Amino acid sequence: MILGDRLRQLRELKNLSQGDIERRTGLLRCYVSRVENGHTVPAVETLEKFARALEIPMYQLLYEGEDPPADPNHGKGKGKNKEWGSSGKDAHLLAKFRRVLSRMDETDRRMLLFMAQKMSKGKTT
Repeated sequence: MILGDRLRQLRELKNLSQGDIERRTGLLRCYVSRVENGHTVPAVETLEKFARALEIPMYQLLYEGEDPPADPNHGKGKGKNKEWGSSGKDAHLLAKFRRVLSRMDETDRRMLLFMAQKMSKGKTT
């Protein structure tokens, strides 16, 4: 599935024009066109705007089924295969990271990501 094609399909199903999306999201019509034609990839925040404009849950932008996708951990028993940060001390630590990172400016975030990438490429013996 190509994201731009999916956005166009959903927009047309709702009988909306690119101009309608522009008015509902504040995104320029030419930008909406570039996304739909696959010339640019929108950020998550932009996808949220598209979902609100189309009056659909965000997962429908990325998923072509009618029902929400199944939970991959459903039925595997309590405590098994939990995602890191979903509960307990890990969730508390993740919440702290979110707060701190949300206050950082873009330059600092880029530098932090660059340092993490350099550290991850270090020798692994």
